[in-house]
Amino acid sequence: MRLSTVRIAGRATWGVVDQDSFRDVGTVLASRYADLKAAIAAGLAGVAEAAASAVATPLADIEWLPVVPNPDKILCVGLNYEMHRQETGRSEVENPTIFARYANSQIGHLAPIVRPKVSTDLDYEGELAIIIGKPGRYISRDEALSHVAGYAIYNDGSIRDFQRHTHQFTPGKNFPGTGAFGPWMMTPDELGPLPDLRIQTRLNGQVVQDATFGQMIFDIARQIEYCSSFTRLEAGDVIASGTPGGVGAKRNPPLWMKPGDVVEVEIDRLGILRNPITDEAH
Repeated sequence: MRLSTVRIAGRATWGVVDQDSFRDVGTVLASRYADLKAAIAAGLAGVAEAAASAVATPLADIEWLPVVPNPDKILCVGLNYEMHRQETGRSEVENPTIFARYANSQIGHLAPIVRPKVSTDLDYEGELAIIIGKPGRYISRDEALSHVAGYAIYNDGSIRDFQRHTHQFTPGKNFPGTGAFGPWMMTPDELGPLPDLRIQTRLNGQVVQDATFGQMIFDIARQIEYCSSFTRLEAGDVIASGTPGGVGAKRNPPLWMKPGDVVEVEIDRLGILRNPITDEAH
């Protein structure tokens, strides 16, 4: 299944994306689930059946919201592709580099990524997002993938000068309107095996990042194992699994996103996340 959170005629809801239409499961199951996160926590019980009778709306008539607008946690993995580690000059490490993003920094598919008025150093980071389905603490590698509800596309936009203010990444990773998440999440049974899938980021049609998930330094199971060692993962939590090499900050000259640009992140079989760039209102 492909599941999304959207707005239709000013009303937020969630449901199933079925080819060129959106099935409003959130209205059908309103008495059971307050939102997509609640449905994920229940193992998506009854969702497929409800989708069959739910009202269908053309995708052209919906506004995409972040797949999970209200996760308890968004954990981001840094420096998780060798080419990206090398281009940053960082040392090899034995454990994943983790930082946090806040839920209110997120936007959906087709919504503008916002360049803040305090910086012009707006960078792209195409990533695979992991949506946790089954909660847990101290999850083993062997059990890790059974805790995944689905996968989505993420653009972990960065304000690089703020990211470099200290050794911590948090300020540059949490400006409003910089974390694009969508258009939908796909359940693991539909997406299939991950290692050979390709992720590609394009800025105004130019390929700027290109890799496969098999090139990750820490695979999905290791990320879940490590994150669950220091925090309890909850249903609806998101892990952004790291970006490949080719970021704008490490190009010569740097390649920053600016108003009028369009950035796309595409993952094989999963889809395309597309966002225009705009300036923050002054």
